[in-house]
Amino acid sequence: MSKKKIFIIGSGFSSLSSACYLAKEGHSVTIFEKNKSLGGRARQFKKNGFTFDMGPSWYWMPDVFEKFFSDFDRKRSDFYELKKLDPAYKVFFGHNDFITIGDSIEKIKKAFEIEEKGSSKKLNVFIDEAKSNYQLAVKKMLYEMPGNSPMELINSQTIRKISSFITNIRKDVRKKFKSHRLRLILEFPVLFLGAKSSNTPGFYNFMNFADFGLGTWQAKNGFFDLVNAMVDLGKSLGVKYKTDSNIDSIVVNSNEVNGIYLNGNFFSCDIVVSGADYAHTESLIPRVNRQYSSSYWKSRTWAPSSLLFYVGFDTKIPNVEHHNLFFDTDFDKHARSIYDKPQWPDEPLFYANFTSKTFKKTAPKGCENGFFLIPIATNIDDSTQIRERYFNLIVSRLEKHTGVKLSKNILFKESYCVSDFKNDYNSYGGNAYGLANTLFQTAFLRPNLKSSKVKNLYFSGQLTVPGPGVPPAIVSGKLVSDLIIKDEKNI
Repeated sequence: MSKKKIFIIGSGFSSLSSACYLAKEGHSVTIFEKNKSLGGRARQFKKNGFTFDMGPSWYWMPDVFEKFFSDFDRKRSDFYELKKLDPAYKVFFGHNDFITIGDSIEKIKKAFEIEEKGSSKKLNVFIDEAKSNYQLAVKKMLYEMPGNSPMELINSQTIRKISSFITNIRKDVRKKFKSHRLRLILEFPVLFLGAKSSNTPGFYNFMNFADFGLGTWQAKNGFFDLVNAMVDLGKSLGVKYKTDSNIDSIVVNSNEVNGIYLNGNFFSCDIVVSGADYAHTESLIPRVNRQYSSSYWKSRTWAPSSLLFYVGFDTKIPNVEHHNLFFDTDFDKHARSIYDKPQWPDEPLFYANFTSKTFKKTAPKGCENGFFLIPIATNIDDSTQIRERYFNLIVSRLEKHTGVKLSKNILFKESYCVSDFKNDYNSYGGNAYGLANTLFQTAFLRPNLKSSKVKNLYFSGQLTVPGPGVPPAIVSGKLVSDLIIKDEKNI
């Protein structure tokens, strides 16, 4: 197999992953990132002694990260420190009304039993099933499904679980648990898959095992520790990184990749892998070579966008944990404003994290760093006035839960929303998480890893297989690199 010059567009986790695998095979690999720093959505933001993850903040499925490094005969611990959070997170339903999720299934069962008598036994059965699905989905299927054929989904194990593909998470959870609060907690993890629980196959309850069974973790400096680790690993393998490098176009000659135009200059290569937005990438090639039309992208079920705030507080904040979910409004009503009738929610649910609760150096002494996220529909209006209104709304609710007039303790705040996702990541509709993992957008029904119209053009990331989330993105990088290596061997 001859060694190829490979250009990778974007520096998100799928790109960083594929770069390492391809460089390990001896290929010449260069990553081009349009922004000033690497990491894509997982970039880091620093201001006045405060440090924030700009995007991903829930470190779940640690086994996927460990496997990635072991593929290079390294350990995750060679690169960064990891701490299991206890509690994992806190869910607020009203003033002085919350449920705390601990760091073990035994602690969680006790919390469930207090809420609903007999629910701990039901939880045991539910998590056992979720664990079985996790063993199949993550340990096997995730790494063996490049999305080429529906036959990838069919084996003796998946046939036995066919009923879990037909039903949905909401139906399964509500059949087993009576407490509305417990139902919300069990339906929450599929939000990481970017769809409503009523549209997510029951098989995806493996996310509940990722939550309760494997726990919630935190790297010392947030997800940027993982970015730095993957970049350092890549450098040791010979990967080159170019920032401030926005690709003008991908050059296609005779239906084959020939190179790229960058800042008006042509650079030749043998293969292009795009970890950038799929729809945007196809806009960089001639229309005749595009696999998917604008009507195709419009018809997809998109995972949400987000309104994000990064806030520096000059005081410590009581009564909150590292991760906090504020489910003190109507969950279904908010979901409808995202998926059914896209609009700004009247009373949004929101998420808040304070990494300074775990690692104090992410904020100055006596201070707290607050990261807030409101999930919203894609392509809705985004203005300074709207952002300000929603910031005041969530701070007001946070004040009720903490008992502190926090609006007087704000040193600064920065926001990030639909227009920023579009500008910084060329994100279709300003989405934050990619395509939702619904039944009809799973596996081979997702956009292809390999272009069917342009030779040597490949894709990775949250719009292709396996789907949204950091662990799937890392696996996506492996899947596309495996495909390239296989294709090159068959030449």
